[in-house]
Amino acid sequence: MNLPNESNRLVIVGATGSGKTQAALWHLSMRDFDHRPWMIYNFKSDKSIDQIPYAKNIGLDEIPIQPGIYVAHPRPDEIDEVEKQMWSVWEKQGIGIYVDEGYMVGRQNPAFGALLTQGRSREIPIITLSQRPAWLHPFILSEAEFYQVFRLNHKRDRKKVEEFIPADLNERLPDYHSYYYDVAANKTTVLKPVPEIEKIHATFERRLARVRKTV
Repeated sequence: MNLPNESNRLVIVGATGSGKTQAALWHLSMRDFDHRPWMIYNFKSDKSIDQIPYAKNIGLDEIPIQPGIYVAHPRPDEIDEVEKQMWSVWEKQGIGIYVDEGYMVGRQNPAFGALLTQGRSREIPIITLSQRPAWLHPFILSEAEFYQVFRLNHKRDRKKVEEFIPADLNERLPDYHSYYYDVAANKTTVLKPVPEIEKIHATFERRLARVRKTV
């Protein structure tokens, strides 16, 4: 099974409590934040994100320069500020982006659209999560190279995702299992649950502690 490389776009979708956030953090824990900054837009103030050891909070008027994990907490009325910051990331290049709830970025956010369509050439890998894929910016699904799909409660959401991956999403998997689709390989795999959040946080702690000593 292939994992996303340092320029790929990964989409993880699933209903609340299905396991998508833990899976996304597992993916992030293996990415290259020891060589580049990764920004997390934590719209819902998810505790498992805020508890990442050595992660730094960042404002919407800041752009990280040093390697590490940086967490922003936008309010729903700060979409314009998010868009402006995303344009700055687009200009800076070489920064990873993790969006905790993709639909909250807005379907009419041209900066996010630019990151999704041009991010690969600008070395901006993206991880996007959502519980309602039918509400997402269209480029989130169309430009992804990898998809991870947990239980989706709404028929409309299942139908939307089935436009992009060859799987029958009406067939329910065991709890915390997911469909994982690699576009380039045209291969769908059923994944077992990812490690417990404590182990994922321990991976962050070990790797970010080394980053902290070198910056």
